[in-house]
Amino acid sequence: MSTPAQQLRVGRLTKAHGLKGALKLELFTDDPDKRFTPGAVFTLQVPTSSPWHGKTLTLAELRWYNGQPVGFFEGIADRTGAESLVKAILWIDQQPDEADEPDAWYDFQLVGLRALRDDVEVGTIVRVEHFPAQDLLVIGTGEREVLVPFVNAIVPAVDIAAGTVTITPPVGLFEDIADDDIPNGDGAATDDSASA
Repeated sequence: MSTPAQQLRVGRLTKAHGLKGALKLELFTDDPDKRFTPGAVFTLQVPTSSPWHGKTLTLAELRWYNGQPVGFFEGIADRTGAESLVKAILWIDQQPDEADEPDAWYDFQLVGLRALRDDVEVGTIVRVEHFPAQDLLVIGTGEREVLVPFVNAIVPAVDIAAGTVTITPPVGLFEDIADDDIPNGDGAATDDSASA
């Protein structure tokens, strides 16, 4: 079995579909025709208490119902078996010959990169969080973890070969702002010496 660094998270089993062991899928890949082919073997991410912990699942067939992907897997013949897999995350081995896209990286490529701000190291990427609006780089500074939006305006450069990401975070993201620097609620400046 491959190490997690060589695998890609490609989907999640969301709910049983019908009585014959099929499962609806939430896809985390933009190429389901490549990842979900008959015979594809998925490593399962499930709780350690699950009977599926440490096991793999082989895809028999992928069908689409009303625009929703539904997977049929070897050894899952009924709804009860399918329900035991709900919420499982599917991981698949990365192919070594896959061409890299510009401005697209896998999580394992980013984790461990040094974060540079004005050419000064401010921390290291410890993980990537994925949300509907945008991804976040979680940067460990030694004292805390800072969530940095993974958008071009804040992370203008990623250099995998050099092991770095360049960040241009807004003021206050990495440092505490003094109370004197926080504007009043209306944004108007006050000058105590001008009263009389």
